[in-house]
Amino acid sequence: MNTALKHLICFALVTAATLATSTFAHASWHSKSAGIMGTNIHAEVFHENEEIAKIALNAVMIEMERINQLMSPYIDTSELSKVNASAAITPVKISKELFDLLQLSAEISVLTSGAFDITFASVGYLYDYKTKKRPTQHQINTLLNAISYKHVVLDDVELTVYFSHPDVKIDLGGIAKGHAVDTSIEKLKALGIKHALVTAGGDTKLIGDRLGKPWIVGIRDPRNSDKQAVVIPLENTAMSTSGDYERYFEEDGVRYHHILSPKTGGSSDEVQSVSIISDESVYNDALSTAVFVMGLEDGLGLIDNLPNYEAIVMDSHRRMHYSKGLAQ
Repeated sequence: MNTALKHLICFALVTAATLATSTFAHASWHSKSAGIMGTNIHAEVFHENEEIAKIALNAVMIEMERINQLMSPYIDTSELSKVNASAAITPVKISKELFDLLQLSAEISVLTSGAFDITFASVGYLYDYKTKKRPTQHQINTLLNAISYKHVVLDDVELTVYFSHPDVKIDLGGIAKGHAVDTSIEKLKALGIKHALVTAGGDTKLIGDRLGKPWIVGIRDPRNSDKQAVVIPLENTAMSTSGDYERYFEEDGVRYHHILSPKTGGSSDEVQSVSIISDESVYNDALSTAVFVMGLEDGLGLIDNLPNYEAIVMDSHRRMHYSKGLAQ
């Protein structure tokens, strides 16, 4: 696979501009976009029946909004917000879906030695990237002990979650969109869709190919929103990218962005973007965040030891690095 992928990448670098800007001439391609989960949701499907295609596209948007209402920390009525409001006081009974995602988050925290940690929000909630607001070092120091996935206590019999530290807050921004992409793809498969793309921000998953051609998926240049750093031909797989350009502000030459180190409570700065390729968006989403936090050497070391995962990393000096499977 890797040798073929390398040849396809070379081909894609030459032809992607044409492919990416071309419109689908075939009338059976249909697409829809919407702003959900704080990002752009885009879906494309192929089906000869226009009504089924419309049903499929609407199913994606409905699924994305369902998960948004369930897991957004910015919606007061969401299940996640209710957990944040009460779980430090008493165990909170939650849905099986949310419980499973919290359990998976804990497993990935263990796998990544805490580089992925949903309790980053214990400090992260003090950042407001739109208004260029950040916590003082004193505030960070005061709350830093609240950042630990070990504070999230799960009871798989009662389906409850409890925070063992009074200042814990959780945020699923590093995994929920990947989960939503996966469940949306399952909705499409259930409708008989054989060729499709679903994207939620930096998370993309594909069913099949583009009728004999690979899908061309771009990784944007972290410092130029109009330019792709690399484009990759993919089919029947998924890729997620985490970058320091998604939510950020600059102050005195320092970039403060949303990918925080659980160890420091500040923005990780060793790399500019990380892309993970594998079959499941939920893992790609979380691992792209984890590798970003771990940095180049440790992050690529992790991916090189995981079967069926590949990574593309742009470091802070804007050099591209590849996992062993892609570099061979």
